[in-house]
Amino acid sequence: MTACIVGWSHLPFGKLEGETVESLIVKAAVGALDHAGIGPGDVDEIVLGHFNAGFSPQDFTASLVLQASDAFRFKPATRVENACATGSAAVHQGIKTIRAGAARVVLVVGVEKMTSTPGPEIGKNLLKASYLREEGEIPAGFAGVFGQIAAAYFQKHGDQSDALAMIAAKNHRNGVNNPYAQMRKDLGYDFCRQESEKNPFVAGPLKRTDCSLVSDGAAALVLTDTQTALKMKRAVAFRGAAHVQDFLPISKRDILLFEGCSEGWKRALDQAGVTVDDLSFVETHDCFTIAELIEYEAMGLAKPGEGAKIALEGQTEMGGRLPVNPSGGLKAKGHPIGASGVSMHVLSSMQLMGEAGGIQVPNAKLAGIFNMGGAAVANYVSVLERIK
Repeated sequence: MTACIVGWSHLPFGKLEGETVESLIVKAAVGALDHAGIGPGDVDEIVLGHFNAGFSPQDFTASLVLQASDAFRFKPATRVENACATGSAAVHQGIKTIRAGAARVVLVVGVEKMTSTPGPEIGKNLLKASYLREEGEIPAGFAGVFGQIAAAYFQKHGDQSDALAMIAAKNHRNGVNNPYAQMRKDLGYDFCRQESEKNPFVAGPLKRTDCSLVSDGAAALVLTDTQTALKMKRAVAFRGAAHVQDFLPISKRDILLFEGCSEGWKRALDQAGVTVDDLSFVETHDCFTIAELIEYEAMGLAKPGEGAKIALEGQTEMGGRLPVNPSGGLKAKGHPIGASGVSMHVLSSMQLMGEAGGIQVPNAKLAGIFNMGGAAVANYVSVLERIK
């Protein structure tokens, strides 16, 4: 028994003054139920993705979903967390519940409120997604971790600043037409490539345009079994869903290979009975541009060390061999940690239903999603297909 997405909601990402974790959860939950055409009484289980790590003083948040309706009272609700892959962790938990036959309808909500936290604390909170015993003193926080990864990649494969700028420019260009994106501005290749007062180096070879945005936001979706889904307005099925967890310390891995990402893609594509070349588009985890570059290699678009060619030749542009991050990715859309993975599934479902508006990939039939927690530690891959 596979699970299907039958409804969703996506709030705009950005600096949402006046909103709280609670208000974002409630709006997203209500919107997803309305879109699915069901009431709160139809929901059997609730899963909330919320990273927190100090961003919100309210740390026990699963029951905040119940604030959306009194009819949710006494329904099981659980919060899940797996660093920056928290949203997909929530989605995959819902899939497992459906597959086990323990629930017919599962509401999944992803949320994060980050922008009200002072800058130094943001870095400290995000660094909690690394192995603090060995990586806790890296300058510039989590950006410093990926700055070191970029520096090591450049040392081994040559300076790839041109490719990173191409990735940043592509994602910002895509984000212009995404109404949910935090930054809807085409920055252009030249701005992304050059160091400037507005685009300084942040960590190692990574500039500000190589780093995803600190963001507030929420998204939600409704899952059900295939039999039920086919009786509803729409149905986007999981052809494949894989979760691969790797070692937390970077010292125990070859960090330039993203082996957990590779294994996740292999398992999900095998489940789906397809290859990466069968996909219509991919939403991938571009927390930093170097991550998207290495992910090209990990998913099989390029051999190790040759991901830059994919970017420089425009193969991942809209209209290219395989559009990557037509939404603008985390780079332009924003990266509210707990919401990001849910957002990826929502926007991919919109693509498959032909409802993605200005970011629509023509004739989208099969979607690939990769959401990552930490530096390729928590790896979630989904392959989606519209069946109604």
